[in-house]
Amino acid sequence: MTEQPITADLVERENAARETALKRDYEALGEQLDRRGISIDAIRDRVAAFGVAVPSWGVGTGGTRFARFPGPGEPRDIFDKIEDCAVIHQLTRATPTISLHIPWDKAEPEKLRQAAERFGLAFDAMNSNTFQDHPGQEHSYKYGSLSHTDAATRRQAVEHNLECIEIGKTLGSKALTVWIGDGSNFPGQSDFARAFERYLSSMKEVYAALPDDWRLFTEHKMYEPAFYSTVVQDWGTNYMIAKELGPKAYCLVDLGHHAPNVNIEMIVSRLIQFGKLGGFHFNDSKYGDDDLDTGSVDPYRLFLVFNELVGAELRNVAGFDPAHMLDQSHNVTDPIESLMVSATEVTRAFAQALLVDRKVLADCQEENDALMASETLKTAFRTDVGPILAMARLKSGGAVDPVVAYRASGYRAKAAAERPAITGTGGGIV
Repeated sequence: MTEQPITADLVERENAARETALKRDYEALGEQLDRRGISIDAIRDRVAAFGVAVPSWGVGTGGTRFARFPGPGEPRDIFDKIEDCAVIHQLTRATPTISLHIPWDKAEPEKLRQAAERFGLAFDAMNSNTFQDHPGQEHSYKYGSLSHTDAATRRQAVEHNLECIEIGKTLGSKALTVWIGDGSNFPGQSDFARAFERYLSSMKEVYAALPDDWRLFTEHKMYEPAFYSTVVQDWGTNYMIAKELGPKAYCLVDLGHHAPNVNIEMIVSRLIQFGKLGGFHFNDSKYGDDDLDTGSVDPYRLFLVFNELVGAELRNVAGFDPAHMLDQSHNVTDPIESLMVSATEVTRAFAQALLVDRKVLADCQEENDALMASETLKTAFRTDVGPILAMARLKSGGAVDPVVAYRASGYRAKAAAERPAITGTGGGIV
């Protein structure tokens, strides 16, 4: 029997206080959507079936290059992280999988699998880590990893990725995500072409070790920690990598890893069109790589991304199966609360995109009616789908209001009493 970290009685009690009002709101929205030829129950069922992975590192307090301010009840190890992830899924019913980061989450794989199964959770993509040095490693990644000038350092980085694949096999994962911090901080520090050649050569070894039913996700990032150049700096380079490696290689799009004015939804469309969209790391950004809560700054952009995704699904694009994961740094909020809200925002954007009148939109595009094409999208975006999301959670055994239920449970205080306080304030994003 699946365990729940928060008692079912508390969730039921919180839901009972809100269920009557929710049903009224749901019925009112249903009448409105019915006039538009949309079945609210069909949208609810699609939302209930949608899931986004939670990153194990996301349940800890993040930080900046300057400082980190730990919160109460922070997870001590991966098993505490799994329990925190279970809280998020119990209340939102939208986060059934966890994405692990190795070696941060390294433990006996069978014990990890059992810990997740205890809460009815599974594992999403494995994440390797060659962007920082770890205790006991022989060679430093200060000047790069998979693209390092030193062959022994590259070999160490390749072997680490191969180890991640082996761990993932036991856990039931089906993908490996590779992000590297390789690059340069000064003009002339690195030969661009040679560094990229070394990276491709290393990645080909990793790709060759993938099981037949796995995918490889490569992630591009404009800057940080390399501020002059990065080896995988944009979606064009990422696309070249995926094409060079083979059919199991795909591009991962992190919404925060782009310049403020980049048209991310168009990048998504291009990658879909050429069969190389692997998935997403959802977060938000104001300036650059901020890793803010999903939908906290630009929810319309999130909706526009999902507009492309739903459109591709309705067109039955061959091989279209993007992975979805949150990837955020929580510096001033309770990470569990932020992840619950972010999961809700992702499902909100998905639900809104399902409401777009595709025929009207296509007609406006064909007739070059720019204004009404935009208004067609905004009609869907402006629709308050909150009652749909809440009803989907209620029907799935979650909380009508996840944050309110979480706070009422006292889970954070309980965790703080059981887990030793962390006092370190060193810099570094988790």
